[in-house]
Amino acid sequence: MAPPGVVVPISRRYEPGTLILETTWVTDTGWLVVRDAMTIGEWGHPEPGAARPRTDHEADHSILRVVECIDGHCEVEMDCAPAFEYATAPASWSLGGFGEAEATAGDWRLELTSDFDLREEDGSVRGRIAMREGDRAFCSVTWQEGSLGGPRSIPEAEERMASTCDFWRQWLRHGSFPDHPWRIHLQRSALVLKGLTYAPTGALIAAPTTSLPETPGGERNWDYRYSWVRDATFSLWALHILGFDEEAADFMGFMTDVCRAERSLQVMYGIGGEKELAESTLDHLGGYEGSRPVRIGNGAYCQRQNDVWGALLDAVYIHTKALGHVPDAQWDLARQQVEDAIAAWPHPDQGIWEARGQPRHYVSSKLMIWVAVDRGRRLAQARGESELADRWREQASAMRGEILERGVRDNVFRQHYDTDALDASTLLVPLVRFLPPGDERVRATVDAIDRGLGLGLDGLILRYRVEETDDGLQGEEGAFLICSFWMVAALSEIGERGRARALCERLLSHAGWLDLYAEEYDPVTGRHLGNFPQAFTHLALINAVSHVIVDEGRERKDGMVGVFGELRGG
Repeated sequence: MAPPGVVVPISRRYEPGTLILETTWVTDTGWLVVRDAMTIGEWGHPEPGAARPRTDHEADHSILRVVECIDGHCEVEMDCAPAFEYATAPASWSLGGFGEAEATAGDWRLELTSDFDLREEDGSVRGRIAMREGDRAFCSVTWQEGSLGGPRSIPEAEERMASTCDFWRQWLRHGSFPDHPWRIHLQRSALVLKGLTYAPTGALIAAPTTSLPETPGGERNWDYRYSWVRDATFSLWALHILGFDEEAADFMGFMTDVCRAERSLQVMYGIGGEKELAESTLDHLGGYEGSRPVRIGNGAYCQRQNDVWGALLDAVYIHTKALGHVPDAQWDLARQQVEDAIAAWPHPDQGIWEARGQPRHYVSSKLMIWVAVDRGRRLAQARGESELADRWREQASAMRGEILERGVRDNVFRQHYDTDALDASTLLVPLVRFLPPGDERVRATVDAIDRGLGLGLDGLILRYRVEETDDGLQGEEGAFLICSFWMVAALSEIGERGRARALCERLLSHAGWLDLYAEEYDPVTGRHLGNFPQAFTHLALINAVSHVIVDEGRERKDGMVGVFGELRGG
């Protein structure tokens, strides 16, 4: 929905405290404001002191768009052209009453409602309306049987928009955010995580998109519409630290269910717990800016990635630490997965970056197996399983010794045992408490990565040098935003507070209109690259920003550390 002939809006933002997108258009004759939302079903307004909105609220299963002419006069065009089954099943349209239409293809069905006079044209339904200052119009697309259906009038459309706005602000109000200029970034990241959560199961997806390229025109294009075990540790930490304990419990419940349902631990799962995520390419699609192939599914789901045990066990540990006890369900899961992690120790893997080259003994994978055993030892102690805790302590100690012997050269942690190449994933060494921040090997590693993988004055960090890494792919990459936020946290850990804050400020300045982050960033063009928005990046942002805020609170001794310091320790 836009004024005809106008390609670029004058501004775009999320309404503060919501996931309602506001776009402003200007023409020669007037101004328009368009609001977009995936609307939330009516949940009511709780009485003062009542419980917060539940995490299993019901969505309307619709996208609502409301436009208002705020000055002068404008024409507005609406064009609805669904592409079912990845543009392989053309839509068949049938027009109903005024402003109503239905598109079908096989079992797929979309309902369009609006206050436009609609016409069918070339496989799409279009409408145009003339508006003057104060006029409002709407359109809505609904896609699920049994839903409320789309609104039939502008008052009903505005009521649904207002209810959705209220929901997001009520939800956000139940979080815990510091009184700090950067709280808006924490709030936006919290909203992103909530928006990427599949409420029926609690699954948190990595990103809502597929095949947005890491390099425009290149082949590094992946489907991220799945829930990664790797995200678990940062997800649980972020959700608990921001006060969203129910969402943390839902995600932990999802992870517990899918990880104990099968003997082996997968890298990722579908949002309903699906395990078969076979990858294929859609060769009839040209891809974003010619970036091919376009992929659906993700072949990495069946890779060996040994770091997943550490992510899962650290998540269990963080969750139980927040709860104050170790529930039976989490302990049963932890006990088996620690043993599986120990069994995986001798084997090379594809690493945290899911390389499609030869398996290696990646240092970050070894590090996270150590995390799994170390956190298992702590959980065993909390459960009174002293004999098991002692055995796991000995194994963790032996693992630490091997990593320090084979994974460190010239005091710097390397990418894998058989290379001198750097890898930004080793910034996790102080963050997971493998070594104390004051250890000379930690400082040397942080400084080496800053020099060797940093991108000039901007200070953003590559995950590795592609020319030094056998990842099985061609092409270049941008700066990895996850790694750049890890660098902020690592600098904070080693006491470089000024450098940490300066880098964090630069990273936050790259958020763009929407305060959202992709996986990568090109400091030359200012473009975000890869699937968008990326949960892992926002999780790393929360971790980095909280580090800087804790540092500032300690310097001022004003009590600002608060809950932000409680889960930071290992």
